[in-house]
Amino acid sequence: MTSIKTNFAPAAGQTLFDRDNGERQLALEYLAEAWNYAEEDGVQTAALAHASLFAALATFVKMHGDEATAELMELLPDRIRTGEYNLERVLQ
Repeated sequence: MTSIKTNFAPAAGQTLFDRDNGERQLALEYLAEAWNYAEEDGVQTAALAHASLFAALATFVKMHGDEATAELMELLPDRIRTGEYNLERVLQ
């Protein structure tokens, strides 16, 4: 698979997900490629982000149920605030 660019590449010294989780990294590469094609077709980044969140949450609800998904989402504010989803952050 060849990707032109990716918005999801980790900054230097940072890893996405778990360092040893190759399947998640491969999945992220597929999503990045689809994202890039959509942007090239003129789809706005915010629309892609919202659609991606909806698809992810709907999948979690289908797989694990409403309550388990809600409990998982309750963890996100702290993880966001600590920079876990900040691709610009460099860990030292």
